[in-house]
Amino acid sequence: MANHKSAKKRSTQSLTRNAVNHQYLSKIRTSITKFEAAIKSKNTDEVQKSFSDVNSSMAKAVKKGLISKQLLSRKLSSLSNQIKK
Repeated sequence: MANHKSAKKRSTQSLTRNAVNHQYLSKIRTSITKFEAAIKSKNTDEVQKSFSDVNSSMAKAVKKGLISKQLLSRKLSSLSNQIKK
């Protein structure tokens, strides 16, 4: 465990950020799973709504620095190709 006051603070900040980052990434995975389920059900309204949710959650993660802009672009391109099929 940290001995200095600043090191203790850094430790607690790290744990907090880790928890928040985990929540963002979990939300992304959940929204992608819902999107894939909507694709299988072939419900166009649900597909568009879930695609919007995926886009929103991933854009927030890019803004926070959790994922790269390139990953967002690749993933959205891949998902939009699934819609077209």
